[in-house]
Parts: sequence; C-alpha cells; structure tokens
Amino acid sequence: MDRPWLRFYGTVPASIDYPRVTLYEAVAATAARTPDAIAWDFFGTRATYRELVAAIDRAAAALAGLGLQPGERILIAMPTAPAGVIAFYAANRLGVLPALIHPLSAPPEVERYLDMTGARVALTLDAFYATFAKLAPKRPLEAILLSSIGDDLSPLKRLGFWATKGRKIPPVPADPRVRRWKDLVRGAPAGGGPAVGATDDPAAILFSGGTTGSPKGIVLTNRNFIAQGMAAASWIGMTDADSILAVLPIFHGFGLGVCVNAAFMSGGRSILVPQFTPQIVAKLLRTAKPSLLVGVPTLYDALSKDASLARVDLSFLRACFSGADTLPRPVKERFEALVAARGGSVRLLEGYGLTEAVTGIMAMPLSEYREGSIGVPFPDVDAKICRVGTTDEAPVGEEGEICLAGPAVMRGYLDDPEATAETLKAHADGRTWLHTGDLGRRDADGFFYFVVRAKRMIKSSGFNVYPAQVEAVLYTHAQVAEACVIGVPDEAQVERVKAVVVLKNPADAGEATAESIVAHCRERLIKWSCPREVEFRAELPKTRVGKIDFRALMAEQAAKEARR
Repeated sequence: MDRPWLRFYGTVPASIDYPRVTLYEAVAATAARTPDAIAWDFFGTRATYRELVAAIDRAAAALAGLGLQPGERILIAMPTAPAGVIAFYAANRLGVLPALIHPLSAPPEVERYLDMTGARVALTLDAFYATFAKLAPKRPLEAILLSSIGDDLSPLKRLGFWATKGRKIPPVPADPRVRRWKDLVRGAPAGGGPAVGATDDPAAILFSGGTTGSPKGIVLTNRNFIAQGMAAASWIGMTDADSILAVLPIFHGFGLGVCVNAAFMSGGRSILVPQFTPQIVAKLLRTAKPSLLVGVPTLYDALSKDASLARVDLSFLRACFSGADTLPRPVKERFEALVAARGGSVRLLEGYGLTEAVTGIMAMPLSEYREGSIGVPFPDVDAKICRVGTTDEAPVGEEGEICLAGPAVMRGYLDDPEATAETLKAHADGRTWLHTGDLGRRDADGFFYFVVRAKRMIKSSGFNVYPAQVEAVLYTHAQVAEACVIGVPDEAQVERVKAVVVLKNPADAGEATAESIVAHCRERLIKWSCPREVEFRAELPKTRVGKIDFRALMAEQAAKEARR
C-alpha cells in the first residue's frame, strides 16, 4: 500500500513491536522499568509506578472477593480520579471487562448500560448513589461500590473539598449493596496470582454512536489499547520525564487512551483532573506544569481567554494537540498567541480519531503544519479514502469515506453483529478496514483532511450527542407530536443541541412548554444531550418517502447563521 506520509515521520518509528500481553501486564512492565517514576498526580497526591501496581493488585483482590469472575462485566461511572483508573486496570488483571460511562448519565441511560452489559457490580461516586439506588435493570445490581473525591486528597485538601462540596453530598442510607471502595481495597490482600487473559481478549467497553447514530457498546481489546497507547506515545516521544494533563474523562477514548494509558505505556505522569473548568485547568497549568496537553477545542478556547494565564511562564509546554472536533482557526491562533506571549513556542496541532479505534489514530507531525489537515496516520495504521458505499479507494484529492486498518481497530460492537459487519469490512487486500462514517480527502503527501460526518451526530463540548436518542426522548413528552434534533454553531460548545418540535396542540407553543420539554429531557438524558433551544413549527420538512428531513433543517439553520 502507498504510504507517502512516512517521509514526514522524522524520528517516529514506522512500526512498533507491541508486546503480546494484557494491559495490566504492560503497566506492570512499565513499573519494572521505572518503579520510582510518578504514575499519577491528583491535586498534589502522587503515586509511583510501584505504588500504582500495588494498588491495582489490592483492588483486583477486592473485586475478586466480590465474586467477579473472568468474562463478567463491571460498570465504572467515575470521573478522572485514582479510583476509576485503578479499578479499570484491576478489572483487567482479573479478566473482568470494565464498561465505562459518564458518571452524570441520567438514570434511564445508566439502566440501559447495565442491561447492555449485564453488570451486577458498579463503581461510582458517593455523590451519585441516588441514581444507582433507584435503578431496576434486568439483572439487579448486587454491589454498589462508592468512592469519594476526598479519598485521594491530602488531609488539608480533603477538608477544603468537604467544606466546598463534600458537605452538600446527601448521606448514603443503609443499603446492603453498598461497599465503600476505599475500605474495600484497604482490607484486601496484597499480591495475587498471575494476570488473567491474553492480548487479543476484550479489555473494555466504551460507548459511542457507531454508524447508526444511536449509542453502541464498543469492545476494545488489550492489543487495541496497547497499540494505540504506544503509538500515541511514540508520536510525541513521550518518556518518564513527561507529564500529561488528563483533563478529558476516562469514559472517553481520548481521555482513557491518550491521557492515561499512553502515559502508563511510556512511564510518563498522568495528572488526573476529575472536573473541567477553565479555572481548575489554568491552576494546574500554573502549578503542575505539564509538558503535554491534549484536549478538545472548547478547552483551548477557554484557556486562551483565562486572565490568570496572562502572567504565567508557559515555556514548559512541549506539545499541544486538539481532537474530538474540528479546531476553529481563531481558537488555534488565540491559544498559540497566548503561549508565545508567555515564553512558549508550541503550536496547537490537530489530530483525528474515534472510539472504534480507541481514540487518536492520526495527527499532525510535530515538525509539520498543513492548513485544515488532521495529519497523517500513526505507526502501523493504514488509512485511505474510499468512495462512499464501496470498498474502492478514491483517487488522491477526491472526497470519500475515511477508512482505517491497524492494531487499534476495535473487535466490534457489543452483541451487534449486523452493525459490526456494516462498519468492519474486508477489502480486496484481505484486510479488515474500519469504515468511519466520516468524509474526508487525502493529498499527494498523505495528509488527511476531515470534511464532514456522514453519520448523524452532534459534537457538543467534545462529547458525542446522538439526535436519534434525543428524539426518542422528545417523543415521550405528552405534548410532542413530531421532533427533529440538529446541531447549531456555538462559540463556547462548538455545537449546541436544538430541538425543532411540532406540538399535538399548536396553541401550547410558548416558553412554558419549551421549559417543560427541556426539563423532560434533563430527567432522562445526560446534560450534553439536552436541547438548549426549542423551536416550535406547524410542520417539519419531509423526504419523498415521508421521513422527517433533518438535512433540510440543517440547511435552513446554516443559511440563517450565514445571514447573521
């Protein structure tokens, strides 16, 4: 296959020898190489790699004590904090499959995830106990493991957390299913037998939209995570001297795959951030001084506007990448200007990835820049543009579907062979290729350019929003007759969710009904998916076969934005 991009690799290897081990074994190997290097930093509380592996071993013993067996699933609904990270690798040590979800997921969403995975054990924060307590999944929860943000803070910071947020968390009532994570792990024995599993075994379930526009479980293997992590680390030359700000959540492939796992593959330090606010991230930039920063465009937009960074030396930044959504040129320029004014020289470079390949799968080389390009494929990744609806490669410069092949490509969708077959296809070269559903093109040098999503999805603050899922909730509102959801450009969120609605009784249109519809969604959907705007219409445009024409609404909205 033609790989013109290799000549832009510089010192990055074209291929990597990936160890045939599990994720746990890969982290243990890092600990053997650099036992005293700092693995994670959580607001000043730190753990070395030796301490990380010991904590994973104890957590694995604790989970085994609950009766979890190889092949079972555990639901992890945690922010980016030590307990969630340790539980992820502990489950892997046992051959248990962790399914990671947003901790702010609405109860119906959590119940659906439990039904999809069959998990009987869940780990979450004490602040979210009420959500889990009232669930009624098909397979009842036998254990609700509760962690607290304060568990891994210093005494002084723990006191500060309690004074500002902890005291507002409702007390957890008596519930035989509840176990405190900190106590459970502390009481577990150290050590244990050999790790369970092989490199091609499943290692995690993450959730994304697939090609149909509704959330699906994505089954990723040990090899997927190891390959993606090692490739991403090699792309920026990450070593144990580097630190990366893990501001992206661990239920997101970007956060788990790059901000945590890539660091652990290379011996770098992951600076864990459980909640994103510009103020928290700006403070960590001032105090922790990470050498590497990856995030979504809204992160960089917020940082470029943060007044506290105007007086901070930012020369410690060695590489900065943006992904998960298109990077607007003004955001790039504002952030680069901020860094340059504060003694730094890094450029904000764009990358591309999707959960079906863990996360980042291509990016701009550190020494290159092409206007509007998402870069070139990582080591061992092949990419091409295929004519839409076919497996035929399109000529250079022609627009088509971005297709990927390589060791990071998922095993498939959870219990959905039809969707898997639609996305993973055998090509004439005998290899299995991932059809991303994204349209793009490639230039003669091998640089790729993202054009538009072929699949129906909205990106709001870097998170996937699936219109079909939101519309299904809208239709359960007593006053809604028809509904269509589209994305609207938003300076802060890149896109915000807008619902266009036809009411059963048109006379009900008004602010009160709009508020009722939004409240209805907030009870059933995570906040990113909830409409920020409701527009009432007498009718919705239809296609020739009578389906609601969401493309027509999107075109109308684009024309409206152009006139502003």
